[in-house]
Amino acid sequence: MVNHATSDHSKMASATRRKSENGADLAEKIRSALTDSKSQLTEKQLQELEHQKLEIGEHYLVKRGDNWLGAELLDSRYNELAQQYEHYVHYTNLNRRLDEWVARDRVGHQFENGSENGQPGGMADLLNDQNGGRKITRNQKRKHDEINHVQKTYAEMDPTTAALEKEHEAITKVKYINKIHMGNYEVDTWYFSPYPDEYGKVPFLYICQYCLKYMRLEKTYRYHLSECTRRQPPGEEIYRKGTQSVYEVDGSDHKIYCQNLCLLAKLFLDHKTLYFDVDPFLFYVLCEVDKQGSHLVGYFSKEKESADCNNVACILTLPPYQRKGYGKLIIAFSYELSKREGCVGSPEKPLSDLGKLSYRSYWTYVLLEILRGYKGTLSIRDLSHMTSFTQQDIISTLQSLNLVKYWKGQHVICVTPKIIEEYINSPKFKRPRLTIDPSCVRWSPTTKAPQQKKK
Repeated sequence: MVNHATSDHSKMASATRRKSENGADLAEKIRSALTDSKSQLTEKQLQELEHQKLEIGEHYLVKRGDNWLGAELLDSRYNELAQQYEHYVHYTNLNRRLDEWVARDRVGHQFENGSENGQPGGMADLLNDQNGGRKITRNQKRKHDEINHVQKTYAEMDPTTAALEKEHEAITKVKYINKIHMGNYEVDTWYFSPYPDEYGKVPFLYICQYCLKYMRLEKTYRYHLSECTRRQPPGEEIYRKGTQSVYEVDGSDHKIYCQNLCLLAKLFLDHKTLYFDVDPFLFYVLCEVDKQGSHLVGYFSKEKESADCNNVACILTLPPYQRKGYGKLIIAFSYELSKREGCVGSPEKPLSDLGKLSYRSYWTYVLLEILRGYKGTLSIRDLSHMTSFTQQDIISTLQSLNLVKYWKGQHVICVTPKIIEEYINSPKFKRPRLTIDPSCVRWSPTTKAPQQKKK
């Protein structure tokens, strides 16, 4: 039986950092492994191999695809499944979701921290066109950073955010689970998740796609599949159209399922802090349905009573279903619920980089569709009433499109039919592949929590 007991914060923090092997222990294990495999290496070759041991906290060139990238070595371990030593690396200036465990043969020579990718200079040199002497604009740098998954430095954050980010990074620095097996998929994980010690530090985890129970061993997983009778999420089905289905799951009624869902989500979300205290939340689980059952695609959670009027606390589309339109479908469903509640809403911040892109794309689509089809004058407040978007989200989206100006103390929408058509025919306008059919929603708010009035 899997133990789903929770642990306190200090235990979780200490469990994220494994002590590195000291030089003598590592050398002895290398000798032992080579002896067991009846290696014919000479004593001199053994000594040379021992001298190649890697130091935690140092920077090395690491092969990723066809390129050698600069990376910091954060931890080392012996992978019993692969029967080899592995080293956990963070690539310089790249997003932490690209951190990974690598074999020794992918690690090259050491280099000084302060150079980038083992070469003199750094990001400043990369972002300057030295041949032409031309500097790129801030907007070009932002686009470069988004495309190349460049992470903000502490210097680019305000002091409070930087302090919180440092604390968060210390707790979640090393991702021990490399892959999960779930349903028909083996999925590479992105981030650390605080599964209990005996499960959280294995390279490979098996997860039942129906009840979300997690297991270390394949034989345990196969036995569980033969015994598990669940074929859909717990809770009430509140939407069904074709093969798409949404279930509302109350965290206080189905605590273990919701905790397991949060632990699963943390493998793919960096700044997620909700793991165990799920009682104050409702979970809306999107599934693809076939004759075998309801297969988990993604979900969003929301507070039962939100003082900040957030209609989404956490949102995730699992990697096998990304780039297929499910993300915007989940976003659209969250706003459909807000409309029925008679309030405006916005996702809880901070959003992940992928979340920001999805929301901005969705807001752009909805607002341009309204502006194209509406005859007459519209204000920001009118758009908020029609969409359940907050006025701030509407303003920021229209500003990114240069469709709003600040005049005499208020924001004024400035568009012509020609401008709208140009945007709709541009790459910025992405029509969702999947849409919500409001007539298929079987849901109404049960209790009327205090909500912010529409502005």
